[in-house]
Amino acid sequence: MAVVAKPNHNQTKTAVVEDEALLYGDVLESVLSKLHLIHLLPACHVSKSWHRAVSSTLRFSNRVKPWLVVHTQTTRFPYAVSSRAYDPASHVWLDVERSLAKSISTLRSSHSTLLYMLSPSKFAFSLDALHFEWSHTKTPPLVWRTDPIVAVVGHRLVVAGGACDYEDDPLAVEMYDVKAGTWDTCDSMPAIFKDSAASTWLSVAAEGCRMYVTEKCSAVTYSFDPESKTWFGPYDLRPTPTVFSSLIGFVNGGMVLAGIVGEAEDVKGVKLWEVKMSDDESLELGEMIGDMPEMMVEKLKGESYYEPSISMSCMGGLVCFHNASDPSDLILCEVEKGGCRWSSVRNDGTRLQRMVVTWADVGLPELQKAVQVGALKIV
Repeated sequence: MAVVAKPNHNQTKTAVVEDEALLYGDVLESVLSKLHLIHLLPACHVSKSWHRAVSSTLRFSNRVKPWLVVHTQTTRFPYAVSSRAYDPASHVWLDVERSLAKSISTLRSSHSTLLYMLSPSKFAFSLDALHFEWSHTKTPPLVWRTDPIVAVVGHRLVVAGGACDYEDDPLAVEMYDVKAGTWDTCDSMPAIFKDSAASTWLSVAAEGCRMYVTEKCSAVTYSFDPESKTWFGPYDLRPTPTVFSSLIGFVNGGMVLAGIVGEAEDVKGVKLWEVKMSDDESLELGEMIGDMPEMMVEKLKGESYYEPSISMSCMGGLVCFHNASDPSDLILCEVEKGGCRWSSVRNDGTRLQRMVVTWADVGLPELQKAVQVGALKIV
């Protein structure tokens, strides 16, 4: 007869504890998965096991979405800046209280994650999610610029166009190496941008190792490789003659183009197209993936007598449209495989203040840091 060894008391106790812990962990993670990021932070401080459960939940949760951050700056000295963050997952607004870099000029953002301020003698920028940290270059760009496009590509900041009238080259391009802390010059922008080499007339996006620049009125697009300092293009991305302004961005890792339909004084619609990128990284307009509902278009236009000034910012699968002439409503678009889901968010900004919109990839570390310094307050 075979003899089966009987487990001793310590082995039995250990097995029971492990089974209970496993069951407890599964139940806890199931409960935590129903909560949004902003509500998960208190659970981290209950115990080490709870902290691990929260971290595990965030790794696999689809309820965590990028935060939309709205920055407003007064138009008079001392040009104070205030910021509010909106969590699309929980539909909660939060005040972001922090000490920004001393205002050296107008607060700007050429694309969805970068904030910067530029004057003839100073250049400051912020790259972290909620912009608590600011860096100052030892020297400003060599060319005096008033309205350049600025993009982050890897560890470089590309500053292009926007030169003052008396500068020799309105298409001049410079790069700032964040690691080395040095400036470098590059080939100038393509000549086709000579009459539109400013952020007012150009849309810029960056992904991977390239920057992409689109002339809003024509949708003519070029890409720039900072490594080789070379421009590639042109690529004609204009969807239809009814589109009078085009904006580009990256959604879920792929480029999209938003076309503003109608005329500058009479916006009729906003449509979203995918942009196909071939193996040689050339660009081609793809299928239309979204059409903003008429009610949302009316909200985006607002009630201002001023001509609409529509901008777009993107992160992950989310796109935000806002109108600087009447920023009372922000229009959000969540791009999914089945199409687009549209919604509007009420904003308390006014056209009497300058408004800049960015996205923030906020996780547990960023949230903990913000709470530790008392920087977040639910509105």
